[in-house]
Amino acid sequence: MRIGMILDKSFPPDPRVENEARVLMDAGHELFLFCLDYKGKTSSESYGGIEVRRYGSSSFEYRMSALAYTVPIYSMMLQGRIRRFLNENQIEVMHIHDMVIADAAIQANRTLKLPMVLDLHENRPEIMVHYPHLHRFPGKYLVSIKTWKKKEESLVQCCDQTIVVTDQAREELCERAGVSESKIAVMPNTVRPEFFSDAVIDDSIARKFNDNFCLLYLGDTGIRRGLLTAIEGVEILRGRIPDLKLIIVGANSTDTLLKEKVRELGIQDHVSFEGWQDEGLFPSYLVVADICISPLYKNPHHDTTLANKLFQYMGFSKPILASDVLAQADMLKRSGSGLTHRAQDAEDFAEKCLELYVNENLRNQMGQSGKRFLKEEFNLTRVGRPLVDCYSKLEKQSVK
Repeated sequence: MRIGMILDKSFPPDPRVENEARVLMDAGHELFLFCLDYKGKTSSESYGGIEVRRYGSSSFEYRMSALAYTVPIYSMMLQGRIRRFLNENQIEVMHIHDMVIADAAIQANRTLKLPMVLDLHENRPEIMVHYPHLHRFPGKYLVSIKTWKKKEESLVQCCDQTIVVTDQAREELCERAGVSESKIAVMPNTVRPEFFSDAVIDDSIARKFNDNFCLLYLGDTGIRRGLLTAIEGVEILRGRIPDLKLIIVGANSTDTLLKEKVRELGIQDHVSFEGWQDEGLFPSYLVVADICISPLYKNPHHDTTLANKLFQYMGFSKPILASDVLAQADMLKRSGSGLTHRAQDAEDFAEKCLELYVNENLRNQMGQSGKRFLKEEFNLTRVGRPLVDCYSKLEKQSVK
């Protein structure tokens, strides 16, 4: 089939889009991608077999996306471009990435009546609860989380199939939207083997942390990601692990709060804020890590999603210390790749960290278990089967 993926941002990069495209192309489908462009890139190109079609956007349009389900301006601005994309590329089925652009895509498809797949990368309404700008003027009064939640439910009911990232997300969505499990498939995030097999290592990073026992965090550093717990845990551990270093690779507008906490606790020598780095440097940090962490706070969003960092950690055979939010706790149990601590409990974080520190054999065992799980159970071919089955079902229906 000629599949038209609809993405509400620029491309590349987007690991999930690339992973799904590769799975579907390997199954014999043709992939066309509608995406937005803010920098005047080439309007059309073939990227790893994906036929990318870029459509110019603006900062105004981007700002309107936050109000997509408050006022219909965003959908009205985009639906003409999406309709043109569908027609010019003779698309046979539409694959909509996330709910922000979903209404525009559905409106563009009103006359074509193509089969539609909704791909929910995360529980958007629940994550919006934690957006700082929605807790202050004017966002607090312009954006209704309840409205977004109801819209998500109606989108799931409207589309032929929905893709989510975890079993927990499917269970929650089936119950909330009142749809059967047969309408929702699970395609988890994972990393491609090239991430670790083709990695180029920057030796300067290894030299920088050569004398430390390193805890590593990769990714967005917003408060809900739990780094305050890790920082407080480091303060507890500094007397017991003298060469301890928490390496934070990532950034967020709330980083000032993290840095203030580090100064308050007097542990500046034990925490290194590396800022946001190109993903190509992630392997260089992973190589020096002794333990990799994901101390997420517990909330409905985190309970139903899995961060890419977990699989990046596994790819480099690193033991994981993660909070006990449902989805990642289940993943660590299945893979045997690490220990869990109680969310937002610095004492328990420190205790589990110390358990791994004193037992190098346990660290090695968990690191190898994670790598084996990633290669044998969570490789792209296996996790992509439900997505392929979803399209096989749509293909059979279109023949009828």
